[in-house]
Amino acid sequence: MISDPIADMLTRIRNGIMIRQKQVVVPGSKVKVALARILKDEGFIKDFEVTKDLPQPQIRVVLKYDRDRKSIVTGLQRISKPGRRVYVKRNEIPWVLSGLGIAILSTPQGIMTGQKARRLGLGGEVLCYVW
Repeated sequence: MISDPIADMLTRIRNGIMIRQKQVVVPGSKVKVALARILKDEGFIKDFEVTKDLPQPQIRVVLKYDRDRKSIVTGLQRISKPGRRVYVKRNEIPWVLSGLGIAILSTPQGIMTGQKARRLGLGGEVLCYVW
């Protein structure tokens, strides 16, 4: 049993990038699908697909590299953990590497990037940073 499934997903992506895998497989959930969708929309991963495996669906994340086989993702950091939740107000949403990275937040209107939450005037729990 995994106590922090989001950290497990980020670690699987990080480990896959380190050994230059084309794709990684992660146990599925609604939160992880939302994270994968944000990573795809922001251009950090190439694609993802949710399989219909039983008893639990799997998410197949296709990693993205440039022409020199260097990963597009240079860092993933889990911020809010089960032992220490980190919440921010709408005017306290952090900038990651002066805007080069993204903060992913869980807000009352769903999981979104820090930039979108700032635009909508929402605060929430800071899930992770990606750069």
